[in-house]
Amino acid sequence: MKRVAVLREPTIAGIGQLAAMQTAAPSFGVELQPIDVHDPGEIERALAEFARSPNGGLVVPLSTSAIAHRELIVALAAQQRLPAIYPNRLDVAGGGLISYGANGLDQYRRVAGYIDRILKGEKPADLPVQAPVKYELVLNLKAAKALGLEVPATLLARADEVIE
Repeated sequence: MKRVAVLREPTIAGIGQLAAMQTAAPSFGVELQPIDVHDPGEIERALAEFARSPNGGLVVPLSTSAIAHRELIVALAAQQRLPAIYPNRLDVAGGGLISYGANGLDQYRRVAGYIDRILKGEKPADLPVQAPVKYELVLNLKAAKALGLEVPATLLARADEVIE
């Protein structure tokens, strides 16, 4: 893979994500191409244009567009034969290749602790903001096979979940 498209919403915060990717991309010999998206038609056009050149992949950061158009993005990535990484397991369960992101169940469990503290009288404003502490890697072997990719055994061993 030599080129990677990053679907992003230019109107939302998250510039830090793209900046971190832009900083890391040269060390991997990868050309990063941000693609600003607003609606389904724009997503379809942008991915079709990007896929015209070989050796491309796709990064789908967490955003409202990624959630609202999850099924479309997963279907287009498969149709255009673009290996893609997504922000959560729902994308992979829906046919996407791989996801790496915060474990939703763990986050809900931690929220329950905050609710308990609030119900016992603590002020919400006094509670610290917490970042996720548990992340999960999910792989879809059927999607890998459809793309003609062989998943290394080391990656399979590291995965928290493998969908066959």
